[in-house]
Amino acid sequence: MNKNVQKLYQLAGKSSRKIIGLMSGTSMDGLDVALCEITGSGENTAVTLLNFETADYSDAVKTEIRKVFAKKTIDFQHLALLNEWIGLLHAEMILDCLKKWNITSEEVDLVASHGQTVMHAPKILHQQEMFPNATLQIGDGDHIAVKTNIITLSDFRQKHIAAGGEGAPLAVYGDYYIFGKKGENRIMLNMGGIANFTFLPASMNPEEVFVTDTGTGNTLIDAFTRFYFPEMAYDKDANIAKQGIVNARLLEILKADDFFFSPFPKTTGPELFSIDYVKNAQVISRTENISVNDLLATLTRFSAETISEAIHWAVGSQSLANFNIYLSGGGMHNPLLVQWLKELIPANFFKTDDLGISGDAKEAVLFAILANETVAGGESDFGTRKGIPSVSMGKISFPN
Repeated sequence: MNKNVQKLYQLAGKSSRKIIGLMSGTSMDGLDVALCEITGSGENTAVTLLNFETADYSDAVKTEIRKVFAKKTIDFQHLALLNEWIGLLHAEMILDCLKKWNITSEEVDLVASHGQTVMHAPKILHQQEMFPNATLQIGDGDHIAVKTNIITLSDFRQKHIAAGGEGAPLAVYGDYYIFGKKGENRIMLNMGGIANFTFLPASMNPEEVFVTDTGTGNTLIDAFTRFYFPEMAYDKDANIAKQGIVNARLLEILKADDFFFSPFPKTTGPELFSIDYVKNAQVISRTENISVNDLLATLTRFSAETISEAIHWAVGSQSLANFNIYLSGGGMHNPLLVQWLKELIPANFFKTDDLGISGDAKEAVLFAILANETVAGGESDFGTRKGIPSVSMGKISFPN
């Protein structure tokens, strides 16, 4: 037996595994590195977050990624170079974290790397009949495995698409395994660049679990903050938006896109929700000259209303008073967005921190859980509904 396969076999039989989960989202602020200790699998998964760090991307790294990010026309050589470069960069960030935590590579069983998304193209967006759903994350897993000397799982979203999904949201699997609770209806609302939520029913019946993107989370707020204030990465504490007034006509046009009338579940990305998307809406609504404050207030309200409307749709006739909503992602730090959500959704609001997992670390932790499931689980059945194929995900890269 190949020694790498033998090691993988031994890892699968261990009582617990130390797995590093990596996540870099569409906000491109940096790489989330979460060292987890995981026992069990499937519905018996238990996870302890041992260490967490966000390794910031430099301005130079962000600039290089933005040359290809969510663009239909790019320098193909640059994309090829970035694939290797990002893999090496992420490997260096892992080693830096391990050194800081005084942990050796030999003490880590697996790395679970999401990679850096540069294009998300579900059929609902590309609308080309002959082509399937598609997505692309760069940061080659072989480079991570060789440089860190740790078995690496990467490129998780491709199996999801191959099995009939759209490659997102993948949070549903980890959400169900570690956050589901019998007797409590939970909604796990993650507000990254794009917002998505997982509905976890009190019955804990996996066939009743529901997940979808809702539309923009922070991506438009961040994009226009950078557009008008290049020195700022985002509207900290909604200080700009709080000084503005929501423009009702612009909001109406922003919400008129076909995406919001397409059936659930569905996925999307900055490929749709871009600066051009907003500028086109401003032309139609004749709001090109509104203040920056009013624009950011309107974009924040746009996120709040589309999230709220999706959750109301998913819950149907059930009373939201019987639901607990757990927030994660950068949007949970936006006080105006959270305030409006609480006004629009009469549920009980918490953070995933209240369940023992930092809302900032949650997505990285969830990819560690996906890797654990591929190596030691893979027996859960989510039924045959669209959007949640019952599959194990991640390509395996050996260090040698």
